[in-house]
Amino acid sequence: MKFKSLLAAVLLLSPAFAFSEESESVDWLAEIQTSPDELPANTPMVGSLLESSRGMIKTQRQWESRKREIRRRWLRYLSPAIKNRGAAPAYKVIQEDTTDGIVRQLIRYEVEPGEVVDAYLLRPIVSVDNAPGVVVFHSTVNHSIRQPAGIEGVKEKAFGLALAKQGFIAICPRNYLWPNNDIIKAQEMADRYHAKNPSSTGMSKMLYDGQVAIDILEMQPGLDKERIGVIGHSLGAKEVIYMGAFDDRVKAIVSSEGGVSTTFSNWYAPWYLGDAIRNEQFPHDHEELLGLIAPKPFLLVGGDSADGDQSWPIIHRALEVYHLYGKPAHIGLYNHRQGHAVPVEAEQRMLQWLVHYLK
Repeated sequence: MKFKSLLAAVLLLSPAFAFSEESESVDWLAEIQTSPDELPANTPMVGSLLESSRGMIKTQRQWESRKREIRRRWLRYLSPAIKNRGAAPAYKVIQEDTTDGIVRQLIRYEVEPGEVVDAYLLRPIVSVDNAPGVVVFHSTVNHSIRQPAGIEGVKEKAFGLALAKQGFIAICPRNYLWPNNDIIKAQEMADRYHAKNPSSTGMSKMLYDGQVAIDILEMQPGLDKERIGVIGHSLGAKEVIYMGAFDDRVKAIVSSEGGVSTTFSNWYAPWYLGDAIRNEQFPHDHEELLGLIAPKPFLLVGGDSADGDQSWPIIHRALEVYHLYGKPAHIGLYNHRQGHAVPVEAEQRMLQWLVHYLK
């Protein structure tokens, strides 16, 4: 069965996902590009990405040159010797079950030589040709990959299972801070990583592992390699920003409550970017990464906790770059104002974003 045929049948039964086949954008795009008149006191000052030593950037061609400079600078910071991946690793199916028309497999593979990790693979039982794919990054819960696979935890965060029901092939990999699927040991695992890679950052490790997950996703029969997205909440929301910025295979991104600025949340932790970002002279913030992501569809979701109204300056600066690629610009901030959670209405918009832009 073709993906679009399956998707159309599913959407007829799901008004939350209704959209026009002819519409280039979700019908709520203008809403998520309109900031409130007043922003909170902790809102950061963010400089324009279009200002350079050569003057103001006015064209897409000029930005592409600036973009290469920003990318090189970030990769140097993340890891001076960022790893070159080989072929996708072979994986073993450890368990398999079916639920709600979905085949769910627990798989195991070596993310690096000698380092074994688990993930869940989910796909519709009915085989689909040219299906979109998605990498789903879990948040900071002990049950790790069982959350996005829909086995344990609140159903609103079971993005892998929900998207598989919409015709996607999903992979939900375990973050390196979990030595197994049942418990997080962040400091211990970060210390172990840095002992082996003293010049690297934790985000470099997360980026590498996420790229390996895409390698495995691309092996799946029926996958359309040109339609791969990423989605995550909290910890996972941080990971998807880096995946969108540094992996060209990623075509659409949803980041929920990760703290889009390095001044939000705990980016200084050793398992992320490290203490260097607390230095007032630190030359980077994540509006640069959103500039690297442009013009890919990027949805930031906040609840006035890690993200929210204080995140608007980052979005505004990124919009300047997106507009160099023409309009409409497929980026915005949806603030549900319900804290560090994924309420039902936010879940619906997050899923709709990927369904729409990867359809």
